[in-house]
Amino acid sequence: MGRLMSRCTLAATVLLFAAGASARDARDHEDARMLREEGAIVPLEQIVRAATAHRPGRVVEVELERHDGAYTYEIEMLGAAGDVWELKYDARTGALLREEAER
Repeated sequence: MGRLMSRCTLAATVLLFAAGASARDARDHEDARMLREEGAIVPLEQIVRAATAHRPGRVVEVELERHDGAYTYEIEMLGAAGDVWELKYDARTGALLREEAER
């Protein structure tokens, strides 16, 4: 009985965590949409086009981050040769701030 109860508790915890992550993702998406509509950030599509033009490859991860009141997009790219790059863009202007090869 104790083992069954532990499994049920674990399953419930996993479901609650997954539901929380989903709600958080939806809130993050809504926040990003509002920032874009307000003109505070450029559209993600613009950044992805710039990143793939600069470093041809496949986008594997995108993050919109806020530091000291400024927003940045971090794009992780996988190149054809298997190389991985992180590109950081100013989310307000779309300017490339830095690029770094991942190791």
